[in-house]
Amino acid sequence: MPTEQRSHVVSIDQGTTSTRAMVFDRRGRVVAVDQQEHRQIFPRAGWVEHDAMEIWENTRLVVGGALGKANLNATHVAAVGITNQRETTVVWDRATGRPIHNAIVWQDTRTQAICDELARDGGTDRFKAVTGLPLATYFAGPKARWILDHVDGARARAEAGELLFGTIDTWLLWNLTGGADDGGIHVTDVTNASRTLLMDLRTLQWDAAAAEAVGVPLAMLPEIRSSSEVYGTCKPGILIDVPVAGILGDQQAATFGQACLDVGTAKNTYGTGNFMLLNTGEEIVASTHGLLTTVCYQLGDAKPVYALEGSIAVTGSLVQWLRDNLGLITDAKEVETLAASVEDNGGAYFVPAFSGLFAPHWRPDARGALVGLTRFVNKGHIARAALEATAFQTREVLEAMNADSGVPLTELRVDGGMVVNETLMQFQADLLGVDVVRPVVAETTALGAAYAAGLAVGYWRSTDEIRENWGEDRRWSPQLDEKERERLFRTWKKAVQRTLDWVDEDTP
Repeated sequence: MPTEQRSHVVSIDQGTTSTRAMVFDRRGRVVAVDQQEHRQIFPRAGWVEHDAMEIWENTRLVVGGALGKANLNATHVAAVGITNQRETTVVWDRATGRPIHNAIVWQDTRTQAICDELARDGGTDRFKAVTGLPLATYFAGPKARWILDHVDGARARAEAGELLFGTIDTWLLWNLTGGADDGGIHVTDVTNASRTLLMDLRTLQWDAAAAEAVGVPLAMLPEIRSSSEVYGTCKPGILIDVPVAGILGDQQAATFGQACLDVGTAKNTYGTGNFMLLNTGEEIVASTHGLLTTVCYQLGDAKPVYALEGSIAVTGSLVQWLRDNLGLITDAKEVETLAASVEDNGGAYFVPAFSGLFAPHWRPDARGALVGLTRFVNKGHIARAALEATAFQTREVLEAMNADSGVPLTELRVDGGMVVNETLMQFQADLLGVDVVRPVVAETTALGAAYAAGLAVGYWRSTDEIRENWGEDRRWSPQLDEKERERLFRTWKKAVQRTLDWVDEDTP
């Protein structure tokens, strides 16, 4: 069936806690979805791993599940797009297709010693002029170095071209297009490559000097391509002969799906962590306020579009922590009911620096703190403090964004799993002093990847259709007195200070 006659696009959304497949129609509406959670592996404090084979198997399951629910098959699909948890690192054997170690997740902090070692020559901004990133455990390059340093014989095999490196997008693409058995394609896109500490933002190619310094052989790195082009076609399986035509890291995908296609537009995704991106167009804007400079997207042969990003490590995962570690709730949805049982936070502030603080602080020495406790505080106040932590951290990032861009945002587009929480969204508007706007399709990450893939094969003709498809679902306007807003934020900043300098050199 010709591409123009195929009726739908499939998006694979591989996230930190689960994998989803979503089927979209031409209006950008969700036709069907299937989802599978995967295990979170915590070998020791600060270490987070995933089983990459489990993720691949789940991907196959959810694609079949979504197509089945939509009563479609491969002949109805114009293209497939991939969006993924960024920075999570897989190293695998080219010949067997088996990972040589569990995937090291973006939240993992085991590479702090590597980052400290690299910072001795040039400080934490050693690679920032080239890559747009500070030295931090967040990024993929040092994670690959750690695997090569800790798996017997891995470095020599990587230098010989026997091992392959990839973020999750690369791992899924390689398997979808044949893997070890049938010529899997070893490619990443510019958005994921820009999260490795190894890519030159200007040339959009691997920087040999950075790769050598970090300790990652060029022979194991994938080819860098645009975010919207046909990389190859799926080999025998559910999506046989369907072109894989779009790849965007999850936060860039959400930005694209939110139709933040003009300079100065921004979105904030509320997921496992929170990620705010501001489109800066074709200009590379260097941050002086703790943000990252990153590639927003590149469509085929067009010039790349860049962004400023504020990354927050722990937001939605704090609600999971209340559920799984404390047993305060039995379902994540219960947190809003519990938080709404009290009028305010009772003076309690929860700073979830479980793996240090990301933007705008970049303090790996920080650890989580629940402060301001009195006998008055109950579990409702703690639930509310946990929700408010997301809004407080977002305000910190927004202030940095305003300072770097010089253009204060007048409204914030939001998406992700937490935006169904009305209490949180209202408090977010109150704390920012600007409107918070939720789109009709709140899961814009998967939609953005679908758009990238569909544009590449002509399913959508231009980005104008993306703008037309975007629709507002709900808007929250500030209701809090400015004096009270500033008092709350001032106290939050005091709470953040209590978390710093917690990790000493002899801390395990």
